[in-house]
Amino acid sequence: MSKKIFYSLEFDFQASPQLLFQYLSTPSGLSEWFADNVNSRGEDFVFIWDDSEEEAKMIQSKNNERVRFQWMNDEEDSEDYYFEFKIQVDEITKDLSLIISDFSDDDEVEESKLLWRSLIADLKQVLGSS
Repeated sequence: MSKKIFYSLEFDFQASPQLLFQYLSTPSGLSEWFADNVNSRGEDFVFIWDDSEEEAKMIQSKNNERVRFQWMNDEEDSEDYYFEFKIQVDEITKDLSLIISDFSDDDEVEESKLLWRSLIADLKQVLGSS
């Protein structure tokens, strides 16, 4: 099994950290832009796209700052990988950024980044953020 590559992307947002956090950490928020439908029971989330379902566990959450999910798949090293949403506010300018950290196979990093950019464009549209 090849090691996955870590990468992160940063996006500027015009929204409050509290509002953005709701769209990153709740089933209703995530189903607005990330998946067709999202269900949760405690820390266990089920993401649904068309005919496929993926399970993830929320392994870290700090209110209005960050949320980290880990896919619950059958890969033996799956606990080494996660995807994270981190909200960062510049103390001086008060500009808000969303930093996404994820892992991908070496030959799929660019494709994964494109997917995140598309998803974040959807999120910005939902939030009315430019």
